[in-house]
Amino acid sequence: MPQATSSSQADSRGSRRMAAVGSAVKGLRALFEVEREIVRCLTTFIYRVGDIELKYLLCQHVWESAGHARFIRERGNELGSFGKNEAAREEIRRIFEESIRVDDEIEGLAAFYRVVKGELLYAYRKYLDITHSLADWPSRKLVEEFIQDEERHQAEIQPYIDSAEDAAWVQRLRLALSSQGGWLGVLPKTESPDDFNWRWPDLPYRHPDTCNRGDYPVCSSVFGYDPDEFPICRDWLEDPKTDARIIRLMIYVWLMMELDAVDYLSTVFYETPDAPFDLHYDLARHLWDESRHSAFGFRQLPKLGVDLTTLEHSLSLYNVLIQMTPPERYAMMTMEFEAGSFGTKAHIMDRVRELSDFEADTLLAFDRNDEQQHVRYGHRWLPVIMELFEIDKPVDAFVEETRKRFQELEKTYGKITPHSLSKEKRLTAKKLVQLAGVE
Repeated sequence: MPQATSSSQADSRGSRRMAAVGSAVKGLRALFEVEREIVRCLTTFIYRVGDIELKYLLCQHVWESAGHARFIRERGNELGSFGKNEAAREEIRRIFEESIRVDDEIEGLAAFYRVVKGELLYAYRKYLDITHSLADWPSRKLVEEFIQDEERHQAEIQPYIDSAEDAAWVQRLRLALSSQGGWLGVLPKTESPDDFNWRWPDLPYRHPDTCNRGDYPVCSSVFGYDPDEFPICRDWLEDPKTDARIIRLMIYVWLMMELDAVDYLSTVFYETPDAPFDLHYDLARHLWDESRHSAFGFRQLPKLGVDLTTLEHSLSLYNVLIQMTPPERYAMMTMEFEAGSFGTKAHIMDRVRELSDFEADTLLAFDRNDEQQHVRYGHRWLPVIMELFEIDKPVDAFVEETRKRFQELEKTYGKITPHSLSKEKRLTAKKLVQLAGVE
């Protein structure tokens, strides 16, 4: 008479039968967690570095890492047993926590790419070695593409970190990562030296009080009403008598200053470690969009005769918003600043169309399309961020309270950045009139 098989025995046999799939899923899960933590922690360098093109590049890399994580998650779910909890495990997260607690931003960025992302590139290559070329073909095709991206990331970042030596911080991260056998856990684990102490448990991370703009001149705001003081005069934007060529220059200044949004949005990722991955995915897209919008102005203004060394960068929004919580920052960004800009920007778009400038029309159209999507993000994700911070109130009430709190904080932190340049040297609306060739 055949003996009955217990459920535990059946489960064990089933696990053995599917061992190859289970091994692949385990590897994919580790890769997903690493890419997700890259999105969360690489963003902490964006507001700390001063080179504008470097900020743009980091935003692009964050967005591409978010894409990697999303495709890996989809493939993992196809195979099963990927897990519904999307948070990174402690042994992975602690490497990232350690990686950002560095004093010099370029040294830290160099270590992040040489160790954290360098080991990820190795892990992707290793995955190709340990999985079957035909059985796991869908995963392999993704990984092959991600390898190309990671190789390009290393090449693109090199000019910015070339001056950073293979110094102590690089060695420190290598020791930390080697102690757990790399991201996939397949390398020989090395014992950390007796004097190695994790830095992150005793050193809380905090965002800087102001963002870094490198060698560029700075001020509190580029918006005002005095054409001898500010490059963007609010009343000129709405005045039908203002020449469209001046409007075009002003909107490019406005777009370039969306670098503010790049810097303060970057702060939200780190402070929401337990957010759903899809929230970080949409925030990564939002971040990349804002960097592109800023680049619209950064790259178009010189073509129209603007010397960017005379254009001061506004810092007030970052300085105020960093005093607020992540849900407050996100509420102001999506439900106030972006939602409130549509009317003025629509008028500007109509005025710029008078110039028959195809490139300007195209850039402004994509800016508007993206901003509409960002407001939709706000409606979707603000309630989720509020819940993460245990804010139990109607969204509309929270937004209104946040708006009032911003106005109060603005009185203290909104005008703390003096002009780097004198009136004679800095770009103003009056000088834009001259550059536009308006009599």
